[in-house]
Amino acid sequence: MLLKQQPPLEECLPALREWFDSDLGQQLLDAEQALLDRLLPTLFGYYLVQISVDNRLDLGRESPIKHRIRINPVIELGMNEQALVAKNEELPLEHNSCDVVVLHHALDFAQSPHQVLREAARILRPGGHLILLGFNPVSTWGLYRALKWQKSELPWSGHFISQHRLRDWLALLELTEVRALSGYFALPFQRPGWRENSFICERILRRYGKRNGAFSLQVARKDVAGMTAIKPRWLRRRLINLPLAEPTARANKVGR
Repeated sequence: MLLKQQPPLEECLPALREWFDSDLGQQLLDAEQALLDRLLPTLFGYYLVQISVDNRLDLGRESPIKHRIRINPVIELGMNEQALVAKNEELPLEHNSCDVVVLHHALDFAQSPHQVLREAARILRPGGHLILLGFNPVSTWGLYRALKWQKSELPWSGHFISQHRLRDWLALLELTEVRALSGYFALPFQRPGWRENSFICERILRRYGKRNGAFSLQVARKDVAGMTAIKPRWLRRRLINLPLAEPTARANKVGR
């Protein structure tokens, strides 16, 4: 199945952020953030990279990792001091340099989701973790998207990639899925009254359809041995080398 061609992300950002600022978008974000707040305190390291369609968010707020980098596709006023302007498909970071990478709806609206995922896997160090958040096609939101007459509207024009499909992509990149979750079971109605009146459906889905929430979350670990490819000198200069802590070597005592 071919993915629908997406416009450049920088063109979609204003409309995407407007939708996430809506009441429905805020409820979805709150549910996603609550799940991240439970997961991130269990993942440790020196560098966390956030790749999101809305970098106003501090998705790693509960992470014990101090150095948190946000990738932003465009230069904007009021950017975080740790923000890095770059394309999601071409991250200017060294191989195996980051401990946690969070892809927040970055695949849903990417022109090349495979390339974004490859870049995230490339910068992830062996033993590091990748967190994928995206719209779940196996949900009432996916059904609404399939039945919607005007499919060009955001966010319904996004890819909505299934966990099963992402699992195959992760395996090709030698990433091992360690957890798969889903959340937010309210129906995709913009009017709050309609969502409140559908609370029975929400309760049923929450109890019996735990994999059928509006968004899916997958955690994958990079288990391959760390190897950094030798690049031409001119290309190496373009990459940001994040300093990593060197292990302490202790000399063995010489026998008497």
